[in-house]
Amino acid sequence: MSAVRWVVALAAVVVALVLQVSVFPHLAWHGIVPNLCLLVVVAAALSVDAPFALLLAFTAGVALDLAPPADHVAGRWALALTLAAFLAARVRQDVKPSSLAVVGTVAAASFVATSVFALSGVLIGDASFSVGGLLEVVLVAVVWDVLLTPFALPPLMRLFERSSPQWVAT
Repeated sequence: MSAVRWVVALAAVVVALVLQVSVFPHLAWHGIVPNLCLLVVVAAALSVDAPFALLLAFTAGVALDLAPPADHVAGRWALALTLAAFLAARVRQDVKPSSLAVVGTVAAASFVATSVFALSGVLIGDASFSVGGLLEVVLVAVVWDVLLTPFALPPLMRLFERSSPQWVAT
């Protein structure tokens, strides 16, 4: 069952990554696109065990760091998505969260991940934005991710639950 879960999870990350870097740039608002990899990671963290979700988050983050047109120091998205998965896994605990909790978790995870990514760029001198510009990027990213939550999270959570029925909350 573990191999099936990994194949499903990695396929979801690859599809999200391809859409994020090829389709959504055409719909970008001020150059900001939704983070579909973040949505996959949050869906996993809300559906399966935390260690799996954290490892998937790190893997998705590294893939996002290395996917063209990446123009930043590798590892920043890996850190940001891993922290977002940790946050989402803490929300899940032992029961399946409500719809409102899922949207709130996506908003919080998006805020944390985008902020960590942006601030790590400022700290290492990799960002070309002002602090005001960073705030706009974070706000737009959160809005994008929350707007896509009703369309992305339910099917992704069902997909993860079906690939790991032993972890489904009762």
